[in-house]
Amino acid sequence: MIVRDFKDIIKNDPQRVVSDAKWSSVRMLLAQDGMGFSFHVTSLEAGSEHEFEYKNHFESVYCMQGSGSITDLATGETHPIRPGVMYALDKHDRHILKADEELVMACCFNPPVTGTEVHQADGSYAAPEQIEA
Repeated sequence: MIVRDFKDIIKNDPQRVVSDAKWSSVRMLLAQDGMGFSFHVTSLEAGSEHEFEYKNHFESVYCMQGSGSITDLATGETHPIRPGVMYALDKHDRHILKADEELVMACCFNPPVTGTEVHQADGSYAAPEQIEA
């Protein structure tokens, strides 16, 4: 059984806290945990806008706090994001995520991330085999 406390990770395990371009992610489960997915709690700054495309990962996200929107760049369709809303990037969807208020999101990635990833220029994370542990 794996049990971790969010506040303890922030205080005592800085290698599991990754920040980049107006977002911060606390990586509570990583590839090394052997679960087949990683689990993160990610915060996006109010007023920020992010273009992502996880070419090498599937992601599901659940909004716990804040408000914003997600736009599917393939269709142009925009969906509101607020507490209780989940979205899944089942087609490696290129998207824009806007945070009108600070967004706090619970995120799962498959395959799991190692913990050191930050977004590449194209908005993706490197494929797992491209990551040096």
